Formats: sequence, structure tokens, C-alpha cells
Amino acid sequence: QVRLVESGGGLVQAGASLRLSCTASGRSSAVGWFRQSPGKEREFVAAIRWTDDSPYYGDSAKGRFTISRDNAKNAVSLQMNKLKPEDTAVYYCAAGSPFLLGNQDAYDYWGQGTQVTVSS
Repeated sequence: QVRLVESGGGLVQAGASLRLSCTASGRSSAVGWFRQSPGKEREFVAAIRWTDDSPYYGDSAKGRFTISRDNAKNAVSLQMNKLKPEDTAVYYCAAGSPFLLGNQDAYDYWGQGTQVTVSS
């Protein structure tokens, strides 16, 4: 069993930055970030394996977001720069052992989510 706690969401203006953090109570092979906006399906943002230095990004995150991990703290962070109004969503941290990092169905554990709102 892995318990995940997200933090760092908030309300910012377009162009600003936010840093989300996810702390895990147990260990899995990978941690991913997903997001969901009202009326839209949940979308893959970024993911990283605990033993791999090759993060994987969804199209919306490439070039603006950076995922990183702190193995000693069992924590994964998502640095989000140049935020846009379309980044507004609830961001979820997930843990599991996915073969494909972008496959949300392969993640077994999910956090409660943290709201990110970007105003124009």
C-alpha cells in the first residue's frame, strides 16, 4: 500500500510558476502526475521512475514542466513554468509499476489531488 499526499497547488496568473510536490509513504517503481479539468478526461502530465534518470512528459508539459525525484525523501516534484490558463486543473499524483509511464490505468495508487488555477 502506498499513500500519496500532494501539495503546492494554488491560484496564479498566466506566465507564473508553481511547484507541486508528492510525498509517498511507500515505494513503487514510478510516480506520475496527471491532471483533470472540468468536463475533460484525465490527462497524463509527466512521470519518472525511482531508479531511472529519464523522465517522460505528456505533450502539454514538454518544454515548460520538469519532474524530479528525491529518493531520500520519497518525494517527487513537478516544477511548472510559464503557466497558461489551459493548465487549470486538479493535479493528481499516482504511483505504480507501469510498463508505459503514460498509461494511467497502470497506476495503482492515487493522491487526493491539488487544485491549480491559472488566471489570464
